[in-house]
Amino acid sequence: METNRFETFFDAIIAIIITILVLKLPQPASPTLEGFLELNTIYIAYIITFLILYNIWYSNHNLFQLVENIDNTTVWIYGAMIFVISLLPYFTIWLAKNIYSVPAETMFGVLFILTHILYTLATHAIYRSNPYNEQLQLTDFDSRINHAPGVIIIIGFILTYTVYIPGIYICCLISIIMWIFIERILRRGDDGN
Repeated sequence: METNRFETFFDAIIAIIITILVLKLPQPASPTLEGFLELNTIYIAYIITFLILYNIWYSNHNLFQLVENIDNTTVWIYGAMIFVISLLPYFTIWLAKNIYSVPAETMFGVLFILTHILYTLATHAIYRSNPYNEQLQLTDFDSRINHAPGVIIIIGFILTYTVYIPGIYICCLISIIMWIFIERILRRGDDGN
């Protein structure tokens, strides 16, 4: 499949998911700063989910600039990832309204981990299906630093199940910020800057 067609399809899905996510944000109970600040956990959860979706979109955009075609394995992995990220608006709002709920924390963390795993698998599939693409092979996707966000999420699970219930929520925020910076650092190294 041509990456241009798939990228357009994937971009549209990301845009729809972000739109659904923002439409689920409640309005403050009162038109004051206090009313706005009462919803801080909802806004932070929104920011985490938005950054996850944005980073996936940005990473895919950069990756698809290096390849012209993807194979069926990649399409199926992306299909699974689309399913997982389509659940993000529902579980983001559930978590935001129940920040001290272990099941809400767990589901949000599971979705985050599944998204990270599926993105990693899709990227590996793209690399495998393009072994002669010199530009692609020069990128450092297999860097061990790429696993750091997953480790942070595991720490979040440990915190949630032992001493601090919002541990996954906080670690997801740290993890996505780390994921964004790792992506930029690796990209900068690939560009030779």
